[in-house]
Amino acid sequence: MVDWIILAVISVVSASLAVQWLLPRRQQTSDNFGLSEPASLFNVVFLFDGDRLISHTDIALDGFEAVRDWSDLRRLLQRDFPGFPETPERVRHEGNLVIPAIDCSVERDVLCEWIDGVVRVQLRESSDYPRTVLRENSDPIRLAMELAPYPVWHLDYQNKIRWCNAAYVSLVRKVRGGDTDLTAPLFPGPENGARISAKTRVFISSEDSANKLWFDLTMLDHPEGSLCYAVDINAIVAAETAQRKFVQTMTKTFAQLSIGLAIFDRNRQLALFNPALIDLTTLPPDFLSCRPNLSSFFDRLRDQHMMPEPKNYRSWRNQMNDLLEAAEDGNYQETWSLPSGSVYSVSGRPHPDGAVAFLFEDITAEITLTRRFRAEMDLMQSILDKLADAVAVFGDDGTLAFTNYAYQKLWGEADGAGFEPDTVLDVTRNWQKHCTATPILGEIRDFVEMRDSRAEWSARIQMRNGTDLNCTICPLQNGATIIRFATHNALPQHEIQQISA
Repeated sequence: MVDWIILAVISVVSASLAVQWLLPRRQQTSDNFGLSEPASLFNVVFLFDGDRLISHTDIALDGFEAVRDWSDLRRLLQRDFPGFPETPERVRHEGNLVIPAIDCSVERDVLCEWIDGVVRVQLRESSDYPRTVLRENSDPIRLAMELAPYPVWHLDYQNKIRWCNAAYVSLVRKVRGGDTDLTAPLFPGPENGARISAKTRVFISSEDSANKLWFDLTMLDHPEGSLCYAVDINAIVAAETAQRKFVQTMTKTFAQLSIGLAIFDRNRQLALFNPALIDLTTLPPDFLSCRPNLSSFFDRLRDQHMMPEPKNYRSWRNQMNDLLEAAEDGNYQETWSLPSGSVYSVSGRPHPDGAVAFLFEDITAEITLTRRFRAEMDLMQSILDKLADAVAVFGDDGTLAFTNYAYQKLWGEADGAGFEPDTVLDVTRNWQKHCTATPILGEIRDFVEMRDSRAEWSARIQMRNGTDLNCTICPLQNGATIIRFATHNALPQHEIQQISA
């Protein structure tokens, strides 16, 4: 009986010594546990026989004093160490496991060891262990991921984060706050088990802010879930938004213009047009909305007879190439006379970033008015040319505006074009060359330049060839003056017939 008692005491002492060998020496610890507590003395050991906790060091970490089995410990560790094994069997099969923290910037890990049927779990500061050496020397790819300037993370099939780099942690804490569960995904995961390989644009927002943060999200297949990458594109989205608002503003502005506008981008596709373009070209809105290229656009204009008909298609193509080159230089300016009788002014202008803008303006009314005015001017000129008296009309600015054929014959200006830019001073000097000295020409000059108190008057002057001229000076509206020269002696009959002709 005594032998059995002695044997039992020896067994207890041996087991105690074994436990003391497995457990580290007692250290002073802080009051809290967690990755967010930098003051924590993270060094605790647990011993398990299967799932059952058989011993542990002194625990001063919040929550760990209630650990009774493997499930209790895993429940406390899975937030910061999602790779912690579900059962001790994995440790028994693999021998040793090092489970890194989900936040790669934290120098802490969990070491699991199989020692003679006992599972030893140590929560430790990893800076004193080979993990640092591993990171620096033998795992450059992981180190590159940890130090990447954009978020990188590993998402498992249960839609939980298994690992993330420092950029991801920084983003999560910026959006959700400092003490947040890193295992809960910040970005949307694949829906219905679908795998995402193409780049997808997504946004996230803070709980206390409506501002959106935009990212290009890429997910790649992995044996244990997905590897995810997010690239910040807020600057790109802001630029696109500004560009879109600018285009909308420009579109609203151009919508009020009566001039048709068509802007083609650097790829020569229609990027912007206004309603006036539809009215002027009669091109269907659905055709323009499909962003046709430059060739298709002008081909359609040609088919609808909205531009001058070319002699042949080859010359038409050459003309279009010349048109584009001229527009890129800002030199394209043409007047199109259409088969319908309308007249368009078409100009091409270069725009930034290789774009080209074409402006279509209906100038039919202007051209019609100009043609009518020219016709009336020609009629008036022909009437003046039929008069036997020499006639000169001065404008309100004192320049010679009109003369007739008799005037040109009288003063030796038969080659005149009918529109003379000469001033009244130049004209009276010319008259003086053909006349004897007289103050009448100076009075005529002063009258033409007067603005008030003007009345019709007459006078006689004599030419050097002896011909007497009866001058009649009449004021017209708007400050103009008409001067009529009638010969006192009848002209020879052959000159009268020549004037009448």
